[in-house]
Amino acid sequence: MDLLWAPWRMAYVSGAGQPPGCLFCSVLVDADDARHGILRRVPGALLMLNAFPYAPGHLMTATARHVGSPEDLDAAESLDLWRLTQQALVALRAEYRPDGFNLGANVGRAAGAGVDGHLHLHIVPRWAGDTNFMPVVGAVKVMPETLEETFRRLRARFTA
Repeated sequence: MDLLWAPWRMAYVSGAGQPPGCLFCSVLVDADDARHGILRRVPGALLMLNAFPYAPGHLMTATARHVGSPEDLDAAESLDLWRLTQQALVALRAEYRPDGFNLGANVGRAAGAGVDGHLHLHIVPRWAGDTNFMPVVGAVKVMPETLEETFRRLRARFTA
């Protein structure tokens, strides 16, 4: 049997390197946007790379306030969250030319929230034919691009 090594996944599987407390709250107070993959900040939300992406360009929008569910947002926070999501779609379409997107929020631990209690939306670009045998046969996703390259490609679309 051939082995496909993906040692970087251990940090995700083991939870190593995860800051104590809330991921989004911790990155919101740190001004080093490149370190955290933050592409854009607005008063009520932020847009950042997912550190453990399902596909190149997997982004997340998150509320600036630690709130767990959409009904707890005020109108300005809702608007900021949705506008950043729209801007992410525009940038991803221009840079990656995907055929579609998965957009989703897991609200609550039982729904699969990896960061429970802080509302965030996943934005995952998808391409026709992007599925392959690796997840089925090897239980491995093949990522054709590093996070640093994804950040470099998308950052310019939010600083102009």
